[in-house]
Amino acid sequence: MTTIRDVAKQAGVSVTTASYVLNGIGNIGEATRKRVLEVAEQLNYHPNAFARNLKHRKTQTIGVFISRFGGSFYEEILEGIHSVILQTDYELLVCPESRSPRHILLHRQVDGAIVFDSKIPNESLEKLAAVRFPIVVLDRPLEGEFILSLLLDNAQGTREAFAHLFGQGLRKLVFIAGAMDSFDNGERMATFLSAAADHQLQVPVYHGNFTEVSGYEVASKLLKAGDIPEGVFCSNDQMALGFLRAMYEHGLHAPKDVAVIGFDDIPLTRFMHPSVSTIGASRFEWGASAVHQLIDFLENGTPFHPQRISTHLLARQSSIR
Repeated sequence: MTTIRDVAKQAGVSVTTASYVLNGIGNIGEATRKRVLEVAEQLNYHPNAFARNLKHRKTQTIGVFISRFGGSFYEEILEGIHSVILQTDYELLVCPESRSPRHILLHRQVDGAIVFDSKIPNESLEKLAAVRFPIVVLDRPLEGEFILSLLLDNAQGTREAFAHLFGQGLRKLVFIAGAMDSFDNGERMATFLSAAADHQLQVPVYHGNFTEVSGYEVASKLLKAGDIPEGVFCSNDQMALGFLRAMYEHGLHAPKDVAVIGFDDIPLTRFMHPSVSTIGASRFEWGASAVHQLIDFLENGTPFHPQRISTHLLARQSSIR
């Protein structure tokens, strides 16, 4: 196998000079540079990228650690990340929830990480984050010089959802919660209940787990008991879809019988009949902003700038009376 020593010998230069030329560094004369490159091409020599990166302690790779690949929610975030990566020399490594992400993180096999996987403990991320290993988290609030929490403005959209229901005269309201270990769910629930309390309303909370099945099961129990609310706010769209399906099976219709709002603006909500009211945000912008800040930190040492991704109510047929 051809080595850099072979290239240097045939080109009549030192190994150091050959290394400078092949790595595009150093102040090397044009004639020497050209001779070394011609010899490298003749000998079919290619620098070992892995060894070069190891020497400089860089992999030129960004790691994205997410709970799962499926669903438009994650797809749009990844599209935003990918759109920025394509404009750089970095590669992208996407890891769904498994044991391997922890191994990759612990051994710092990427230059920086974007994390949207609640199974990775806060303590691990806080210990790993460093000037040479910055981390952006999208699913929890963490503070640190080398950690950026880039989160949705859950409160903004949730307040709009409550005002929309309350403004139509609806007073018997219900909140359908997602996974209780979810930071986003916690903010949405706290905001909705607080807004209700400001208007002297007590809102019961029923627990799902962000799946359509759980929304369906909660609705079925409510409706079978004859405890029909006037308005329902679900912590995500999947549960709202399940709630609407159970309503239909019980002969009820939105918004005439129950006004329903979800959260996330997944594409299916736009094409349902009735179309589903929801809270939207640009997940593409979310992903793009995360990787922009991460690469700017890695390349230029630019300090992280915490921000919230704006959310807003998309009032559709399922909630407009």
